Amino acid sequence: MTNMDFVAETTITLLLVEDYALIRAGVRALINNLPGVQVVGEARDGREALALIATCRPDIVLMDLALPTVDGREATAAISQQYPEVRVIILSMHTGQDDVVQALQAGAAGFLPKFASDTELKLAIDAVMAGQTYLSPHVSHHLAAYIRQEESPTTPEPLTPRQQEILTLIANGRTTKEMAASLNISIKTAEAHRANIMERLGIHDVAGLVRYALKTGLVQE
Repeated sequence: MTNMDFVAETTITLLLVEDYALIRAGVRALINNLPGVQVVGEARDGREALALIATCRPDIVLMDLALPTVDGREATAAISQQYPEVRVIILSMHTGQDDVVQALQAGAAGFLPKFASDTELKLAIDAVMAGQTYLSPHVSHHLAAYIRQEESPTTPEPLTPRQQEILTLIANGRTTKEMAASLNISIKTAEAHRANIMERLGIHDVAGLVRYALKTGLVQE
C-alpha cells in the first residue's frame, strides 16, 4: 500500500497507521491537503507499519493506539528502538492519562485526539520535525496530573490487609468481576474497595496502582 509517486526533498513524508479503511481515507485526504506533507504509505496495524517503514522511510508515523495484532503502544516502542530517527505522533480516541503516559513512555513524540483540527495536526507535525514533543491541550493536563502525582511528597495511609489483597489482584490484571468471585464478595463491594484504595493512596488510575504495588513489593515484575 505504498505510494511510489515522486516526493520532493522538502516534503515531510508520513506513514498512516489506522485499521479502519474509511478513517484512513479521510485522514489521508486531510494530510495530503496540508502544505509540505504527503502520505507515502498506509498500514492497518503495528506489524504492517514496522514492515513498511523499511521501504517507505517516512519522517513521521501517524499512529492509532487501538490496533489489531500489534497495538499502537507496542508499535511505537518498536519504532523508537529500530528507527529512532522516525517520529511517532499518536492520533487516538483513547486520551486518558494511562494512554497518554504509556504512549510517551513508549517513545511517542506527539499525541492528538482524533477530533483535532487540521491546523493542530500541522502544528504537531512541525513541532516533532523540529525535535520537540507536541501534546494537544486536550491531553496535556493528563501528563501534568501524572507528574504531580509522581512528585507528591505526601505519605499515603497504610492499607488494611483486605485492601492489600484487593490491590494485589488489581496489579495482577484481575477485573472487578474476577476479584469479586475470587474473594466471594459482591461486585459492588469490590468496586467500593478499589475506590477506597485509590482515595487512601491518592492514586486515581490503574497504572498508578500497579506502580505502587510494584514499588511496595506486593507484586513482582
